[in-house]
Amino acid sequence: MSAPSLELHEARYTWGGDEFLFVEVDEAMSLAANFKVMTLASKLSAVGVEGVVDICPANASLLIRFDPDVLAPSVLESTVRKLEREAAMGHADTLETRIIEVPVWYDDPFTAEVAQRFREGFHQEPEGTDLDYAAKVNGLEGAAEFIRRHHEQPWLVSMVGFVAGLPFLFQLVERQKQLEVPKYLSPRTDTPKLTVGHGGCFGAIYSVRGAGGYQMFGVAAAPIYDPAQSLADFEDFMVFFRPGDNVKFRPIDEQEYNAIQDEVANGTFRYRQAPVVFELHSALEDPERYNRELMEALNGI
Repeated sequence: MSAPSLELHEARYTWGGDEFLFVEVDEAMSLAANFKVMTLASKLSAVGVEGVVDICPANASLLIRFDPDVLAPSVLESTVRKLEREAAMGHADTLETRIIEVPVWYDDPFTAEVAQRFREGFHQEPEGTDLDYAAKVNGLEGAAEFIRRHHEQPWLVSMVGFVAGLPFLFQLVERQKQLEVPKYLSPRTDTPKLTVGHGGCFGAIYSVRGAGGYQMFGVAAAPIYDPAQSLADFEDFMVFFRPGDNVKFRPIDEQEYNAIQDEVANGTFRYRQAPVVFELHSALEDPERYNRELMEALNGI
C-alpha cells in the first residue's frame, strides 16, 4: 500500500458574526480530516496570535473566536491559511498526545435500569437491551462479542463538547470495521453520569447526568469532569479529555468498580496514561499493528 498522507482539499473559510471564523476541513469525519483539524489548532495555539480568544476543534472543522477590536478578520484568516499551507507542504503527520486507560463496567445495573424506563416509544426494539440491539445491527453473535469489539481497539477523542467535558470518540479501525449503532428513536430525559454510549459511528462518555439519545453500554468508573478539581488528574483543568487523546477501554466488574469509587472518594485515583506521538501515516497504513503498538505504551505504567 502506498503511504497515505494528510493531503486534503483546501479548507472552506466562513464567518460567524463579528467574532468567529469557521474553518471546514472536510464535509465528513475521517481520521485524516480530524488530524488536520488538530494540527491547525495546535499550530495556531503555538503561534499565540494576539486577539484569538478561543480555539475549538471539532470532528472535521475548527471554530476560532477572536476579538475584532484587537485582531483584524483578514489577518486572522491569512494566518490560518498560511498554517494550512505549511501543514500541507510539510506533510505534518505526527501529533504529541497521550493514551489513557478508561475502566468501564459494561452491562451495568445503572444504565440497564434507565434503559428499561425508556423502551416503549423510545427504542427500536423495546423488548431487548441496548447491547443486544447494538450486536444485532452490527451482525455480531451477541452482547459479549460487541463488548469485545468495543474495548479491544483504541479510540480517538475527535472533539470535546455538547456538555462540559463530554468526549466524542472515533474508533481507530478501518472503515468497514467501524461499530455503527443508531441513536434512540426519541431522546431520553435521563442518562446516568459517566454512561459509555454510542450513536452512529461515534462513542461518547456522558460527563454529567442528563438527557441523551445514544445507546448505553456501561459506565466509566472515574470522573472525566471535576469542577472542584479535587483529583490530581484535574489539577490543570476541570475537563479531563482533550481533542487528540487516545482512549483504551478496559472492562471491569462490580468489585473493581466499587474499589475505584473508593479511590475517587478519598482522592487517590489516577488514570493510567502514557505520552505517545500519534503517527497518522502508520495508523492509516496498518491500523491493527499500529493499535497494538499504541496500546503497548500503557504497559508498565
